[in-house]
Amino acid sequence: MSDPNAYRSAAPSYAGVDQSQELIANFLRRVYGWMFVGLAATSLTAWQVAGSAAAVTYLRANPFLFYVLLFAELGLVVWISARVGKLAPSTTAGLFLLYSVLNGATLSFVLLMYTAASIETTFITAAAMFGALALFGTLTGRNLQGLGHFAMMGLFGVLAAMVVGFFWHSDALQFVISIVGVVVFTGLTAYDAQKLKSMALALEGKESGGYAITGALALYLDFINLFLFLLSFFGRRR
Repeated sequence: MSDPNAYRSAAPSYAGVDQSQELIANFLRRVYGWMFVGLAATSLTAWQVAGSAAAVTYLRANPFLFYVLLFAELGLVVWISARVGKLAPSTTAGLFLLYSVLNGATLSFVLLMYTAASIETTFITAAAMFGALALFGTLTGRNLQGLGHFAMMGLFGVLAAMVVGFFWHSDALQFVISIVGVVVFTGLTAYDAQKLKSMALALEGKESGGYAITGALALYLDFINLFLFLLSFFGRRR
């Protein structure tokens, strides 16, 4: 007579799989929740600034303010990324919200350049693309590390080209930068979405609040840059 316990020991155990899936799901909920909060803060700030006659007049009289805000944002991104795991989650959250508001003020310059209809259309397009790419990165069984490395090299190339374009104005160069930028952030969105799954499992049993916000920042940057590069294609200037 066979031992029924033998079948139990031989049968696959799904407890570990279920626990891993739960860890990933909980972590991703926090990540996308914070990303939504950041995008909401950015959108509200951008529309408030662009809709204020006094603010518009001040921005047009002080164009250097755009670069001040830009460098402040870059500093915050570097600081948050370098201090992840060392800052308290509340501090990380505050810095992320500060960054989102500053970026909203910066994007108000962009809103003043394009029509509201083209901005709305491009935003919907960017949101659909981002959602599909993030879903692919989360669900695919393929390792996207190679894609991520390729996209990062492309990002450095785009940054270098943008510096050149700042001093040498060329419509052809701007067109190429926009194309490459869309491709780069398409790859980075899928790669970053997949990377968050590994991060969730690596943080098992640890404080993950600050890491969730850092993950939200990465996806936030992917979406914003994808939107801006698409806007350079589809946006209609005022």
